[in-house]
Amino acid sequence: MPARVPMTGAPCWVDLLTSDTARAEQFYGELFGWTAEHGDEERYGGYITFRKDGKMVGGCMRNDGSSGTPDMWSVYLASDDARRTVERAAELGGTVIVPAMDVPEQGVMAMVTDPSGAAVGVWQGRENPGIEVVAEPGTPNWFELHTRDYEPTLRFYEDVFGWQTSVMSDTDDFRYSTLGEGREQQAGVMDAATMLPEGVSGLWGIYWGVEDTDACVEKAQSLGASVLHPADDTPFGKLATLADPTGAMFRIIQPPQR
Repeated sequence: MPARVPMTGAPCWVDLLTSDTARAEQFYGELFGWTAEHGDEERYGGYITFRKDGKMVGGCMRNDGSSGTPDMWSVYLASDDARRTVERAAELGGTVIVPAMDVPEQGVMAMVTDPSGAAVGVWQGRENPGIEVVAEPGTPNWFELHTRDYEPTLRFYEDVFGWQTSVMSDTDDFRYSTLGEGREQQAGVMDAATMLPEGVSGLWGIYWGVEDTDACVEKAQSLGASVLHPADDTPFGKLATLADPTGAMFRIIQPPQR
């Protein structure tokens, strides 16, 4: 499995906010072959780390409902200075949800929104640099932001996180840019003004790699998931969008070469 060292500003961590951590452990464990490692309750609030074949692929924490936030997956971008990144985000139209805070020994985390309203995490790693493996079944294969405010949002990530973006397509039907280009691409931004649900102005998502999309959809449904968008063949692979048993949305992708 390939190791991954994300560039500054690139996706480096993901975690699940869920109202039922035990069910999430079981669901993703059976679906993707993950194991769960529980952190110390006093120091880390019982934060759970998901591993695939011993390598970190993401985390999980309990949603107690107090914030009104639905169960969801979040994407974190790498920062050399999380506090300065948060300050810059606020200066350029973002909103601070969680100020930069130390996670003992592990790093510094924060959560902000971009100008379109999409929540995105900030992670300055120390002992925990982030995701250890990508581009394999059961690991992140792609990270993507859907936004109603395409141009302003691109400028925000360029100015706050230092993104060097590359235009993949710029037509009325499909407007899409990537962080990096060619084999160095790390994430994508889609103009999704006509696609996002009512009341949602921006949303980060994760594509998890699978060997067989159809089989994975069938298994996910047997484990309590629901299908938001059925499996569809695209030039990038066979995709499907699902919601886990408590409603957290995620995507799966079977790459073309598989």
